[in-house]
Amino acid sequence: MFPLATWAKLRELLRTELLHLTTINASDRRWQMPVAAALASGLPLMVGAFFDHMTYGLVSSLGGLIFLYLPNTPLYHRMVTLMVCSFGMTACYALGVMSHFVPPLMMPVLIFIAILVTMVCRFYRLGPPGSLFFIMAASIGAYSPIPVLEVPLYVGLLTMGSLLAGLIALFYSVLLLLRQAPLAVAPLPPASFDFVVFDSVVIGAFVGIALASAQILNLDRPYWVPVSCLAVIQGMSLRAVWNRQVHRLLGTGIGLLVSWALLSLPLDKWTICFMMMALTLVIETMVVRHYGIAVIFITPLTIFLAEAANLGHGSPVALIQARFWDTALGSVVGLIGGIALHSPRFREVVGRHLRRLTPPRLLP
Repeated sequence: MFPLATWAKLRELLRTELLHLTTINASDRRWQMPVAAALASGLPLMVGAFFDHMTYGLVSSLGGLIFLYLPNTPLYHRMVTLMVCSFGMTACYALGVMSHFVPPLMMPVLIFIAILVTMVCRFYRLGPPGSLFFIMAASIGAYSPIPVLEVPLYVGLLTMGSLLAGLIALFYSVLLLLRQAPLAVAPLPPASFDFVVFDSVVIGAFVGIALASAQILNLDRPYWVPVSCLAVIQGMSLRAVWNRQVHRLLGTGIGLLVSWALLSLPLDKWTICFMMMALTLVIETMVVRHYGIAVIFITPLTIFLAEAANLGHGSPVALIQARFWDTALGSVVGLIGGIALHSPRFREVVGRHLRRLTPPRLLP
């Protein structure tokens, strides 16, 4: 029997954990933002459905995700930010697609992209979702069976989706700024070695470990493993990493049930389009309030985003099982990476060696 003091501590720990997992955050996000985000990712799908080329629409829809990087700043800064994000998304996708033709290069290319993109996002203090969608574009591109002669076509489709998202962001920003004043563009704080270089290298390394683990285990759809790892590891504290890991596992578990229900419906190209737009609307409404609830709807959205062109052909059970194991593996690797990233001893030992490998002029 445990003493009463131990039971009391256990109850307090469980109560604290439950509080962290069930807290709903306040949000000042206007309803127009989720609607505009749904249009940015949904209109390319509708164009693809109209011309009976859902694969093309899905690639363009991936480019539409850059709308989510729109900051609450003056108009000129908003548009410059989206232009840079559009270029970054296109470059990441192109590198991912090209790595597909040389399989041994997949992991090194993804590590390089993860490190470089994370460094840029941290140096310029790019807000959430940070480097997540850039890595997702590279991962999906790396596992897309695209003929080599069609690479320019697919890269162009993603670029067109980014341009459409920029156009929607322009109209949305003009209407929004007529109603409220933007935030001032804050000067960039000094970039520290630990925050910009060390953290980025560790995050990139664990993203590579996640992909390598998926390849060793011969998972069917390994592109989602590094994305899940990155979503967990980029928490700003160990508590945030743990919360994200639990939210992601629980949210994915419930989300897979939602996915199974949706995939059991009679789906055609138009119902998939409207369903994905509705999911985006719900996600962008909830993600700033509760990450776990948002993950419930992120799970079916990502399944549709990566597999919509092949849905309706066969049972969805295998697809759902693959997504569960992808998420579980990525979350575990991300949790281990988060523990290492926030360990003072690990930072001291590895950081000391990393500084020796870094040119002195690059150190702050």
